[in-house]
Amino acid sequence: MKSVLVTVMGLVLAVWMSAGRWFFGIGGSLTWWYVPAIGLTYAVLMLWIGHRMAVTAQRGRRTTRAVWVALILSWVCAIGFGLTVPDNVDGQLHTIIGAAAGSQFSAEMAIALCNPLGILAFALAFGALGFAIANGREPRPEEDEALDYAEAGAQHMAPHPLLSPVREDTSTPPEAR
Repeated sequence: MKSVLVTVMGLVLAVWMSAGRWFFGIGGSLTWWYVPAIGLTYAVLMLWIGHRMAVTAQRGRRTTRAVWVALILSWVCAIGFGLTVPDNVDGQLHTIIGAAAGSQFSAEMAIALCNPLGILAFALAFGALGFAIANGREPRPEEDEALDYAEAGAQHMAPHPLLSPVREDTSTPPEAR
C-alpha cells in the first residue's frame, strides 16, 4: 500500500514538475524539454523506489524512517521546483510564482531558486532509492557466524586459485615437462 502511495505521488509530481504551468495558463515551448528530461526521469525514479519498497514488504521487512524522510523532502523540493521553473511564453520566461506575484523581480528570484530545488529533489530521491534498496537486502552474516561455519568444516565458497595448493599436471609425461 505504501509503495502505491509513493508511485502515485511520484507520477503526480512528475507531471507537476514538467507541465504544471499549463494548469495556470502559462505553459510554453520549454515544456517539451521538461517532460522527457525531468518528468519522465522523476517518474521512473519514483516507480523504482515504489518497487523496492514493495520488495522490502514482501521480504517481511519494514521501510525505515530514512526512506520516508528523504522521500518527503524530495516531494517538497519537487513542489517548489514546479512553482519556480520557468517556461517560454511569447518570448519571455514566466513562472507560477512570478505570475502570482506580478513583478519581474519575483520571476527572476523564482528562476534563481529553480535549479537548487530541482537538484535537491533528485538528490533526495536517489538517496531514498539507496535507503530503500538497503532495506530490502538480506542481512549479511556477522563475522562470528562466518567463523562458526569455518570451524564446523562447512565450505561456502570455492577456494581461491592462488591460495589453494598447486596440483601437479599429470596429463603430460614427466620427461616432456
